[in-house]
Amino acid sequence: MFQELKQAISNKSAKVGVIGLGYVGLPLLDAFISKGFSCIGYDVDSSKVDELNAGRSYIKHVSSEKIAGWNREKRFVATSDMSRLKEADALLICVPTPLSDSRDPDLSFVEGTAESIAKSLRKGQLIVLESTTHPTTTRDNVQPILERAGMKAGKDFFLAYSPEREDPGNPTYSAASIPKVVGGHDPHSLELAAELYSQAVVKVVPVSAMEVAEACKILENTYRAVNIALVNELKMLFDRMGIDIWEVVDAAKTKPFGFQAFYPGPGLGGHCIPIDPFYLTWLARKHGMATRFIELAGEINHHMPEYVITRMAEFLNDAAKPIKGSKIALLGMAYKKDVDDPRESPSFVLLELLLKRGAAVTYNDPHVPSLPKMRHHPSLPEMTSNELTAEYLAKQDIVLIATDHSAYDYDFIVKHSKMVLDTRNATKNVRDGREKIFKA
Repeated sequence: MFQELKQAISNKSAKVGVIGLGYVGLPLLDAFISKGFSCIGYDVDSSKVDELNAGRSYIKHVSSEKIAGWNREKRFVATSDMSRLKEADALLICVPTPLSDSRDPDLSFVEGTAESIAKSLRKGQLIVLESTTHPTTTRDNVQPILERAGMKAGKDFFLAYSPEREDPGNPTYSAASIPKVVGGHDPHSLELAAELYSQAVVKVVPVSAMEVAEACKILENTYRAVNIALVNELKMLFDRMGIDIWEVVDAAKTKPFGFQAFYPGPGLGGHCIPIDPFYLTWLARKHGMATRFIELAGEINHHMPEYVITRMAEFLNDAAKPIKGSKIALLGMAYKKDVDDPRESPSFVLLELLLKRGAAVTYNDPHVPSLPKMRHHPSLPEMTSNELTAEYLAKQDIVLIATDHSAYDYDFIVKHSKMVLDTRNATKNVRDGREKIFKA
């Protein structure tokens, strides 16, 4: 079985299945299809399946033209029929791993996917978990479920972990151009997973165990969360001192060694950085240990939206206006610039806080035409993006820049606004009207 699958991967006759057709799954499919593999995409959301089979994309950085090409070449089909999981030679799991309301890991999507695979698992398949999670998940949660089928990992089927490393909106990197860390259940599983990814990505980095690969991903995102918390805390201090944190960071990054630039913002967004470190704190508690450094970073980042609103209240107060009743335009609902991904976006927290304080809030985002339903913000009203005209801006008491999309003309925004609260240093190059610009 091992040699047969290895040969099939090598000659690209192996069929690759990707479970979870979102911001990770679709770019991963692109990496394999572009190298000549035939793929099956699986998702429980039938609307996504219908869109893909019709050649239409719902993710900005994977175009409809590309998906239509996959279909035209007969290299791809999407399905919600999980009995078809047996058709793939390799199954790559890219499902969400959110936190519960108590900030504990929610592995229900991962475990539910493993149960679906177990129902049709056949000998010789390679199963790889890509979803970000805490160390031991693949061995302690996924493997026992798969083995309910009466087969053994490393003997009857192969099992590995390889963390996703997507950076949506960054044109420098694609799924194919980012090195892939791979950890296997056993030597054969590792060799097969490494061989598979080597066909589609620029470099494969094998590690000694699945737990090392799982811990690698958690380290990467915790590193970012802690350093962002550091600059967020310094931002609050420097604001009191009248020092521009952005200028400080830009000056510090001229040092050619020992410093990497991280930037403050209105809060953390995306699926990884606001969530992954808490997987590690949960695991630490299980081992009788407190990760105080990580928890402090999480606390600082979590309270940044409230800090932005406090600063806004101060600036409005200086103009003899309360937040209640003020017209406020929120620019950017995506969690980062130039993407259509709203997951964990601090903009939703800002919107919620402003509405609770009685503000008349509207928004604009060229990438988010209407607000999606958000699990953690169920009470938000239905809203659509307003056209960013001079008249719209002039009617606002204050314009809050929450996401620094490249599509925004910041000179135009400042020119036609009464006040601009910039949380991203997006207006740094604006020359006229700087007296209207405030930072938070």
